[in-house]
Amino acid sequence: MVQIEQMIPQLTWRIRHEVMYPDQPFDFVKLPEDFDGIHFGLYADHKLTGVVSLFSIGSIYQFRKLAILDNAQKMGYGSQLMDYLIEFCKVQKATKLWCNARVNAKEFYFKFGFLETDKIFFKDGYDFIIMEKEF
Repeated sequence: MVQIEQMIPQLTWRIRHEVMYPDQPFDFVKLPEDFDGIHFGLYADHKLTGVVSLFSIGSIYQFRKLAILDNAQKMGYGSQLMDYLIEFCKVQKATKLWCNARVNAKEFYFKFGFLETDKIFFKDGYDFIIMEKEF
């Protein structure tokens, strides 16, 4: 059984840290704007398994820190979170949803209609590309 629920930002930090930046100090995964965002947790069999954070300026939304626990990857949970986010943005009348995608994960975002931009950058040891989806 899978449930996706809105949550407080503090509940996202453990999974962000464990999955994305385990070699960094715990505070590294806290975003200054976390308390301005909307955060979602995916619960598989009542266990917090994945998280994502959403931020907006007007009708333009950015999601950040999509993370699924290592032992639960390749089980469709990331796709379920993405589907949920896209539907949430549609209800909010978003005109665009975008992200800083790790270059090695861009194929995942193509499945949801995201397109590459020409904006590529290197940060925290990873190559990123900005990808966006228009509504």
